[in-house]
Amino acid sequence: MVKSREPKILPLDVPVEEETLPGYDPKRFYPVNPGQVLRGQYKVLAKLGWGSTSTVWLAEDTSRWFWQTKRYVAVKVAVSNDQDIAKHEHNISRYLQANPSHEGFRFVRTAINYFEITGPHGTHPCLVYEPMRETFKLFQRRVPDGKIPGPLLKLFLQHILLGLDYLHSECGIVHTDIKQDNIMLTFEDPSVLENFVQNLAEAPMLRKMRDDSLVYLSRYDFGGFKSFRTLLNLVDFGLAQHTDGPEPLRHPIQPPLFHAPEVILGTGWSYSADIWNLGVLIWNLLENRDLFRDICSNQGAYDSRKHLAEMISLLGPPPKELLDREEKWSRVEWRRDFPSVEGKLCWTARECYGGPFFSSEGVFLYKDLIPSSFNLPDSVLSLEGKDKELFLDFASHMLQWLPEKRKTAKDLLKHPWLTM
Repeated sequence: MVKSREPKILPLDVPVEEETLPGYDPKRFYPVNPGQVLRGQYKVLAKLGWGSTSTVWLAEDTSRWFWQTKRYVAVKVAVSNDQDIAKHEHNISRYLQANPSHEGFRFVRTAINYFEITGPHGTHPCLVYEPMRETFKLFQRRVPDGKIPGPLLKLFLQHILLGLDYLHSECGIVHTDIKQDNIMLTFEDPSVLENFVQNLAEAPMLRKMRDDSLVYLSRYDFGGFKSFRTLLNLVDFGLAQHTDGPEPLRHPIQPPLFHAPEVILGTGWSYSADIWNLGVLIWNLLENRDLFRDICSNQGAYDSRKHLAEMISLLGPPPKELLDREEKWSRVEWRRDFPSVEGKLCWTARECYGGPFFSSEGVFLYKDLIPSSFNLPDSVLSLEGKDKELFLDFASHMLQWLPEKRKTAKDLLKHPWLTM
């Protein structure tokens, strides 16, 4: 039997993980400890990750009979004052069970349980998931220059598109937040996770003492891939939206880099916003750099004017039909207020993103911001010849001004660049 090593204690004056977040308040986070059993069922083993609204822990499901294989889960413990997002993600998970026989179901990570625990400073919602190997952001660090090779990228995109087809066609869900952190890889073999658990005794998590609890540093390294038998999963549905309802969805969504035109202009969005999002993300996967590279002000804040200017440089001016929609919806308020990048609470897209951007004749008001030497072909350096030509055609079906002009996930799966 391996003797457990004593964990290393970190100095108090060095902030770690969630402590580095702006406005960090330890009272919001539940003080999870390894060895603790949550809800009388999930024995905590190690910390897997953290964020502004939760910490994530590897745990053993102790409810299984002694003859059954051990089952490990990931428990996401939300902060005490963020119950709405956790409950929203739980409600979305119910829609995600719409049709488990669909081919795309296995590419979407769904919650397998939900419960609440009471901490020293409030109630904490908890979501239980199958554990996964790592985020795509971490995976890219294993690849030379962070650039996913074309054949592997095509495979991954097929997984993502199958997942999106399931979300859109079966569940009525728009993800709204597709980025490397919200795409995860499954384990290639159960032994990887089992070996990780066995090694915890020899390499316990770093920790530091705080006034009334401990802070743990994530123990999150499953080592190199033994073989490449893994799938991608779309994860984190805390900001996802169900589209069932008579009113158009127009409130702000997506990280700034991935804002679709209809989001900035406030003309109403649906499933095709995810398609635009993926079209932009491909450059991060293929080239390990952003497609839109100059969309911030000199102070580092997101600038919608510069973002639209780069869109115009790549795609040409937006069609009149889209600008007419922007004018129509410009004074119609959202159902509630949303913060702008400056933190101001806003009720319309123009107020939130700094419009109007176009004159009554459809002329962009900030023409001096449009880059003169910015085009899609020159932004693709990792492909050449017919492969590059087909890729650019594939991307062009996603990067369209008008949402209805974009191909669906199902249609994109048939594109020659993916199937060649």
